[in-house]
Amino acid sequence: MRYFIEFAYNGTDYHGWQLQPNAPTVQQTLTEAISTLLRQPIELVGAGRTDAGVHAKQMFAHFDYELPLDKSALIQKMNSFLPPNIVVYQFHDVAADAHARFDATDRTYEYHIHLFKDAFVHPLSYYHHRPLDVTLMNQAAQILFEYEDFECFSKTHTDVFTFNCTIYKAEWTIINDNQLVFTIRANRFLRNMVRAIVGTLINVGLHKITLDDFRAIIESKDRGKAGFSVPGKGLFLTKVGYPYL
Repeated sequence: MRYFIEFAYNGTDYHGWQLQPNAPTVQQTLTEAISTLLRQPIELVGAGRTDAGVHAKQMFAHFDYELPLDKSALIQKMNSFLPPNIVVYQFHDVAADAHARFDATDRTYEYHIHLFKDAFVHPLSYYHHRPLDVTLMNQAAQILFEYEDFECFSKTHTDVFTFNCTIYKAEWTIINDNQLVFTIRANRFLRNMVRAIVGTLINVGLHKITLDDFRAIIESKDRGKAGFSVPGKGLFLTKVGYPYL
């Protein structure tokens, strides 16, 4: 039987989702917990991978287990067993061929910025002390809808079959005057794509580049011409969409 596990995590103390030989990861921690509680080796296949320090408010992974699960009991046991920075929300019965990564129809990310020093939000938000032209940043964000090839925002030397992505939403929101949230939803994302987009949009907001420059950067397909990659701590995967959940 195949199950989806739905969970969330604060990625501050982890080197991303994916297993690594000499660094703590979310996949390793979650796999060890569920394998221990189900008393057999369990292999988790995630909906994607997040980089070091990146968080997830909603994440999924699938696994196979031959017996029916007492879901409520297992949720309670998992949350007691796991460290405080990972929480399990639900287990879902799915078809035997359901796939957490390949069946996802869309993903939504948020990037959080605070413009005034704040001792309480800084672990989960990027502090940018210079004023930003948010109106212009939103105008630049709308340019993203004109394109599908986002190689300029992709981590270099990435083994992917295409740099094409379909963006459904890209918008900046001002919260409490001193906090900004960039929300972006697409059918797929390239490695480092959101952080590179945000860094480039910040350059727009600082009036370092124009809207025409932003368009030219996308058309160049050159990562070296795009902006800096903002820190991972402000990035959250907030939703993964499936046709059957």
